[in-house]
Parts: sequence; structure tokens; C-alpha cells
Amino acid sequence: MSFLIASQIVLWIGLLTLGVVCMALARQIGVLHQRIAPAGALSLRQPLKIGDATPEMTLPGLDGSAVKIGGVRGGRSQLLLFLSPTCEICQTLLPALRSAQGAERGWLDIILASDGELDRHAAFVREKGLTKFPYVVSEQLGRSYGVAKLPYAVLIDEAGKLSSTGLVNTREHLESLFVAKETGVSSIQQFLSQRGPRHASSGE
Repeated sequence: MSFLIASQIVLWIGLLTLGVVCMALARQIGVLHQRIAPAGALSLRQPLKIGDATPEMTLPGLDGSAVKIGGVRGGRSQLLLFLSPTCEICQTLLPALRSAQGAERGWLDIILASDGELDRHAAFVREKGLTKFPYVVSEQLGRSYGVAKLPYAVLIDEAGKLSSTGLVNTREHLESLFVAKETGVSSIQQFLSQRGPRHASSGE
């Protein structure tokens, strides 16, 4: 009988110890979460600066429609996503893009862009079910924004000015462009440069 009581006591002590350890780990995870910078789109060297007026273009879409890019657009912003049929990361980003099309439809128009052979892009659009997105094939458009790596996104605000831009390898990278527009922080680099001095002065 005494053996059973002793084992029960040991068991309860073990459970209490485990609970304390879990609470300590949860607190430590919270501290780490606060200290780690957000996963934002990585901004690359580009010909346009944040806040610059973007070039106004009207380009033919794959479906034959005229696609206007840049300029004042009556309160709506534009997201240009540069991608390629051969880019595997681009394809993994498509579900997030579809989600953004629905979640941000009140203020945002999404345009897909690339260069190369029209037939290849037309087949890509059919295969991936991208017919709901305007799709332009223009080497000039990519050069205008200094696109060198894919997938690359450019957010143009309602006044036709460059709002945020960068490589977008994940859903978080894509959403960081929208957050950048809301907060006025153009890139993860700017966030870190602003965050550093404050944290240094606070002793973190």
C-alpha cells in the first residue's frame, strides 16, 4: 500500500515538473518570437525607388485584352507578380496568390507577368487555372523594374507610385508587401535598420 502511495507522489511530482518545464519553454518561445525579425520579401537593387512614380504602360494580355499598368487607378493598387512556367517556387506560390486575390479584392488588382514564348505561357495559364488573372508577356516590363530573379513582386499604390517590392518565395513574403504598404515600411531591410537602434538603446 505504501509503495502505491509513494509511486503516486513520484508521479505527481513528475507531472508538476513537466508542467513547469513546458511553461518555461513557452515563455522562451515567446521571447524568441519577439526578437526574430518578420519574414519579409527581400528587396533587391532596382532602377526605381520606393515612392517613385512607376512607368505607365498598356500591354496586351494573353487573352487579347489591354492591360494598363501604373498610373492613378481610382483608389486601387496593383500587384505585379513576375513568374515563369519553369520556376518551381513560382508554382508553389500560386495557392497564396489565389487566396490574396480573394482576401484583398477590395483594394488590389493582381497581374501576372513574364517574358518568352506566348504559346508556352498560354499553356501554363491553362494548366494551372490562371485565367482569372490578367497575364502579360513583356520583356520591357521586367526591365523597367529591374527583375533579375523569380518570383518577384511589385506593389504599385493607387497613385501609381512604387509602394513595396521584393523576392517572394513564400506566402509570408507576399503578405509582407501588403503589410509594408499599411505600415509605410518599404522592405525588410528598412524594418531591420529602424528596429536595430531602438533595440540597442533598450538593451535588448
